[in-house]
Amino acid sequence: MIYQFGPFALNPELRSLYRGREPVVLPAKCLEALVVLVRHRGLVVIKDELMAALWPDTAVEEANLTQNVSTLRKALGDDPKQHRYIATVSGRGYSFVAAVTEVQGPESPSLMTGTGSPHTRPHRHLWTGALRAVAMLPSKPEKGLQWPRVRQLLPALATAAVAFSLFAVSQHSHWFGRSAFEGITSVAVLPLENLSGDKEQEYFADGMTDELITELSKIRALRVISRTSVMRYRGAKKPLPEIARELNVDAVVEGTLLRAGERVRITAQVIRAVPEMHLWSESYERDLRNLLDLQGEVARAIAGEIRIKLTSQERAGLSSSRPVDPVAHENYLRGNYFWNKRTEQDLQKSIEYFNRAVQKDPSYALAYAGLANAYNSLGIYAHLRPQNMYPKARAAALKALALDDTLAEAHAALGLYDSVFKWDQPGSDQEFRRAIQLNPGYSPAHIWRGETLTTMQRHGEALDELDRARELDPISLNASDQRGWVLYMARRYDEAIEQIRKTIELEPRSAHAHCWLGKAYLQKGMFQEGLSELRESATLPGGDSPLLAPWLGYAYAVSGKRAQAFDVIKNLKAQQQNSFGSPFGIAVVYCGLREKEQALAWLEKACQERDPQFPAIANEPPLDPLRSDRHFADLVRRSTLPP
Repeated sequence: MIYQFGPFALNPELRSLYRGREPVVLPAKCLEALVVLVRHRGLVVIKDELMAALWPDTAVEEANLTQNVSTLRKALGDDPKQHRYIATVSGRGYSFVAAVTEVQGPESPSLMTGTGSPHTRPHRHLWTGALRAVAMLPSKPEKGLQWPRVRQLLPALATAAVAFSLFAVSQHSHWFGRSAFEGITSVAVLPLENLSGDKEQEYFADGMTDELITELSKIRALRVISRTSVMRYRGAKKPLPEIARELNVDAVVEGTLLRAGERVRITAQVIRAVPEMHLWSESYERDLRNLLDLQGEVARAIAGEIRIKLTSQERAGLSSSRPVDPVAHENYLRGNYFWNKRTEQDLQKSIEYFNRAVQKDPSYALAYAGLANAYNSLGIYAHLRPQNMYPKARAAALKALALDDTLAEAHAALGLYDSVFKWDQPGSDQEFRRAIQLNPGYSPAHIWRGETLTTMQRHGEALDELDRARELDPISLNASDQRGWVLYMARRYDEAIEQIRKTIELEPRSAHAHCWLGKAYLQKGMFQEGLSELRESATLPGGDSPLLAPWLGYAYAVSGKRAQAFDVIKNLKAQQQNSFGSPFGIAVVYCGLREKEQALAWLEKACQERDPQFPAIANEPPLDPLRSDRHFADLVRRSTLPP
């Protein structure tokens, strides 16, 4: 087998490297290192493993490896700023990142990897070379064997030693049985490392990580950590066992992504956390049209390696895919990237990209689901009239389901629409349960179902859903945040305060968390503490949203600062005239001021304008002074009626 990359040709059998027709002279260890890196191209070769392969029987310092890699880079003419051939993975090892073409030699039969792309299994081929090297040794000791004869055999012996070491690493689990894979029921897919060197491609690597998580999450027997938790580890130098312990998983999946034109290469490896052990690795290469098929293939391979039994439905879900237009897929990934930021400006960008995706490929169901989620989020976080946002969310979700009714994201988006705009809570719950059935690991479905159950005063079930979301997303800000909100709505204020403080530890600048904490303090009569938290919330990104801004006015009202409370009402009414200022929030401030008639009038307006906060009317503690009023009872009844 000859490996070609750039102007170079590497022949491991003859231990030679050529640049065009000119031989490249390299020290033996540099050439051996190049062979290892090329055969593991795209994968991260850990420093310790590489040193063990190069010096199997000798203890050497890491500086020896660094010097050899430096010499090798100079011989290849590698750019020290933009490595074209060998990339350093900080704190871990090295990865060969250039595209490699394999040319079969006369003694190198092609080896296929089953359903993957045609390429050799590097360890198997290396083992063949090792056997050839050993075969060169004399079968019986020769009398008077001279040093020149031994010296001729040294290259073969070195090749055998390198081969045996790598083969032992690759075959560890086979030698010691499948026990290394047993007991793995939870995994975290760490962010794929972008090897392109182009920061603009980060969204692409993030998107591919999301899609691999989504595919694995379809397997009910496997707990897969959601994106918001794993994304915090991008670029982290923590040891893998420590990451696994923080996320409470048995194993981690890590990998790299290299995009070159219309081709993408993904490498993935499964590493057991305790004891830390490399279990499996594989490299896949596809053109951009077949990326969805690739994600399912990787997920099936990982499930097979860790011996997770798939149901027929799960197997079908992982196998079903269709070619996707590369431009449409790229726009979808960009849209999802901005949707996850959740600011009004970023949500508008996400809608722009999702629309580009469906314009390019009108049959792209997942992009329609993304569009539905973006419109749903805008209705909650932006000063835009609900009537202008939520019908668009519904239309996009229904279009996605018409194209693919097994899409969990689309069912969840429709469920959120039913909950916050249609006010059909039983219908909403049905959609969420369907989404969870299709993809048990889809964390947003659990969070949104928990919120919906709370509006139905089923607080215990709501907390169960939020706890499940936290299992899937242990350090998710949203799951922790909403669990605090559910405890507040259940009037378990001390527990709510404890939970929300944990959220603030995760993200001190969370406007949501400071708002919820302030509300809980106010209900305990801790007005100074509540006012302080709500003032803090108002200064943070998103604190001026219609979901949060009114609560500072309520804090002023119950703290006896009436003038400041009326200032907040004035600002909200001005927004109400121009766009949307939350009539529900205005009603809450009036309730704090004990102006009952004004509070009821604005609640009526909130009902008529389909304010997304209105379904909370049955539970929201500040509205308790109104509960004996007949008009209020009628409003509660109407909060559960579809339009």
